[in-house]
Parts: sequence; structure tokens; C-alpha cells
Amino acid sequence: MRWLLVVALPALAACTPATNVACAPPLQPALEIDLYFGRDRAAGGEVSEAEWLAFLAESVTPRFPDGLSVLDVEGQLRDGAGQIVRERSKLLIVVVFDAPAHQGKVRSIVDAYAKRFGQSAVFRVEHGVCAAADHPLVGAGGEPNPR
Repeated sequence: MRWLLVVALPALAACTPATNVACAPPLQPALEIDLYFGRDRAAGGEVSEAEWLAFLAESVTPRFPDGLSVLDVEGQLRDGAGQIVRERSKLLIVVVFDAPAHQGKVRSIVDAYAKRFGQSAVFRVEHGVCAAADHPLVGAGGEPNPR
């Protein structure tokens, strides 16, 4: 088993998403991080909306204060017994321009959720994107954009 880790670690490092995508201005290369937080608790019940909002305010927003999005989604997975399990989930979407500096922040968020709500996993997807925080109707300083 130990030799498998030695062989697998370099391969896993190669899976780090590239942010060196070619982007047309004003877009810039960035990394989109999608985290799927299941709301079912192993002991029964569900993470409430109030509990989620508290977690978001305490554990997520301080790590990504520049912005994020949260969507309510319905998820499903096959459990260890082969049964399809469906659950309500939260999809957290964050776009960062400083990859790989986000890695520790994401790990802290996942660990905090698992500890706080007794979750065994948070599903994570990362991929390179082109992004810009611009607005066609608002210019610098909040003044109307002359178009």
C-alpha cells in the first residue's frame, strides 16, 4: 500500500487544474471551485437554513470575502449498499485568481463542515475558467459607464 501512495502522489499533483487558459480581455485566467455540501446528517435530520447561514458567515465568507455564490441543489449518490440516496445540498461556487493559494482555505472549509455537521465528505470540482468582475453599466468609482 505504501508504494501505491508514492506512485499515486505525483499523479494526483498532475491533476491540479490549470489556470493558464487563453482569455480575451477583459477576462482573466481564473479557477472555479465548486463545493457540494450535503445537508443530511448521519444521525438523522438535516442541516437547517439557519445553521447553513451561520456556517457560511463564520467559516466561508472570512476565507473568500471578495465574493461567492450559493445555490440550492438536489443531489444523489450511490451508497455503500448500492442504493441511490438523494439529498438536498448547497453548491458553493468561488472563483479565484490566485490559485493555488486557495487550497488551504478550501481544506479548512471542508474540515469545518465535516466536524460541525458530522459529514463524511464534501464533493469538490475545480476547473480553469476565464472571468472578470466588470459591469457594463457601471464604470470606475460607481459612475455610469459611458457607452
